[in-house]
Amino acid sequence: MATRVGVISDTHGLLRPEAVAALKGSHVIVHAGDVGRPEVLDGLSEIAPIWAVRGNIDTEAWAMKLPATEAVKVGSLVLWVLHNSSELDLDPVAANFAAVICGHSHKPSIETRDRVLYLNPGSAGPRRFRLPVTVARLRIVGTSIDPEIVELDV
Repeated sequence: MATRVGVISDTHGLLRPEAVAALKGSHVIVHAGDVGRPEVLDGLSEIAPIWAVRGNIDTEAWAMKLPATEAVKVGSLVLWVLHNSSELDLDPVAANFAAVICGHSHKPSIETRDRVLYLNPGSAGPRRFRLPVTVARLRIVGTSIDPEIVELDV
C-alpha cells in the first residue's frame, strides 16, 4: 500500500483552499517552513498529522516551538526537512536519508543526487514574482518515492 505525503512550504500565513484540496488524501503532511501563522498548521492538521520546521519569517513566540530541522520517518524511509537548503550541514547519504525537503527559494524542484531525492515544493503562499503557486506530493511504496509538483490554479 502506498503512503501519500503532502509537502508544502512558504505559506507566509496564507492557507489557500486550492492547497488544502491538493493535499487532501495525504497520510502525513510536511511543511518546510515560513509558515507565517499558527492557523496554517491548524488547518493542515485537519487533513493529516503534520511535521513542520521553522523558516526565516517564523520569528514570533508560537513559532519558537517549531524545530529548525526535522527527521520524519515514513515507513522504512527517513525524510530530512529544513527550510533553507544552503543550511544543510550533514551528508544525507551518510545519514541514510531518502530525501531532503526544503523551501525558502519559492522555486519548485525535484532532483535526485546519489540516490537521495531533493525536493522543494515551491511556495503555496502569496505569489512572488512570476513563480508558480505550488505544493508537492510524494507517493511512497517500500523504499520507492514518486514525487510530483502540483501547480495550484489560483
